[in-house]
Amino acid sequence: MPPADVDAVTDATVAPASTTPAALSTTTSTSTSTTVPPPAVTIGAQRLIDSEFAVLAGKRVGVIANQASLIGDQHLIDVLYAAPSVDLVAIFAPEHGVRGKGGAGDVFGDSIDGRTNVPIISLYSDIRQPNDEHLADIDVVVYDLQDAGARFYTYISTMGLSMQSAARTATAFVVLDRPNPVGGVAPSGPVLEPDQISFIGQYPVPSAYALTAGELAVAIKGEAWLEGLENLDLEVIAMDGWKRDMLWPDTGLTWVPPSSGLVSFESSLAYPGSVLFEATELSYGGGSEEPFYRFGAEWADGNALAATLNAKNLPGVTFEAVVFSPKRLPRNVSDPRLMGDRLEGVLMVFTDQRAFQAVPAAIEVIAAFQAQATAAGRGTIIDRPAAFDLLAGTRTLRKQIEDAVPPQEILASWERASEEFAALWDRYLLYR
Repeated sequence: MPPADVDAVTDATVAPASTTPAALSTTTSTSTSTTVPPPAVTIGAQRLIDSEFAVLAGKRVGVIANQASLIGDQHLIDVLYAAPSVDLVAIFAPEHGVRGKGGAGDVFGDSIDGRTNVPIISLYSDIRQPNDEHLADIDVVVYDLQDAGARFYTYISTMGLSMQSAARTATAFVVLDRPNPVGGVAPSGPVLEPDQISFIGQYPVPSAYALTAGELAVAIKGEAWLEGLENLDLEVIAMDGWKRDMLWPDTGLTWVPPSSGLVSFESSLAYPGSVLFEATELSYGGGSEEPFYRFGAEWADGNALAATLNAKNLPGVTFEAVVFSPKRLPRNVSDPRLMGDRLEGVLMVFTDQRAFQAVPAAIEVIAAFQAQATAAGRGTIIDRPAAFDLLAGTRTLRKQIEDAVPPQEILASWERASEEFAALWDRYLLYR
């Protein structure tokens, strides 16, 4: 749909970040001998608490949350349930569930929260957004999910579709903003094309869109990327202290895996590019301590791959040849691909996290593996072409890889769409 006619940042209420850090009662130790410094960033959920729940006072509330919806060591669900001015009546569960125990793509039904006895409504079943009945007794929906900064991470689809439901039922929608873990300096990757819209790609944005969830919510409304949002009562509770060049370690916040695959910040750093390996015959490191930045196959030559990739002198990363066998780990929700097989491949070693570019690096790695497979007469390594196209947001990338188009030509083919998005992107920045 065409862009809105007005400056969309003004279409939503944004609770401004204060000029001084908000109180961090849930994250700061008072011990004189072991004082823990407060995080550099105050998340939106903490600012909601500091405001004494001003936007929710006297309201019936539904919350979209999961295991990473923490303020210090407190869970948002518990905080809302205990707040005397808030009536928590429903919990909406995204992919992986409220406690994050579901596997990627595993659907699940409704249940009851064991701590609060509040009903949990699954938004990852035969429905993907609240219906009118769900919202009939709710005044405001609160969204507080830690995002990955990647277009295909389904939490942002849940956010937008829930915004659409809220608009239809005249329900207010509040986003408690959290950091983009991989920063917000520059969008990267192919922009989603219209014929690839799905639940793993709802909006015409690049693979790494360099916005926070709050900024993206304002863009979804302002650009009319979903129908019926014109009159949505949208408010973003902004963070204090977050700057666009911050990576997750700069925030001082504790990493809580927002899903079972993103076990560390390093996994999330690589994920906007290496998610493409999910649609190949290769291991993307599932069943290891380095998911999304360890790659391998039974037929691969790890030493040759490492030599090829290191010769590229890619910014912020080198490649180490590895031999490994995926195994079932305690955190696994299902058996990893190629479990128990002896694989050779490469491990990304991050030498400068800020300089590292996830999408270009992933294209180089895929191209190197494909070149080895082609030389061995194996054909394409992309064994789920439709899924690959949905993740890439375009059919073109798969064809380019299979046709051995050099990675630099692949990257150059995105430049025009990237420049067009960058001009739009700048309109929605709540943090400068």
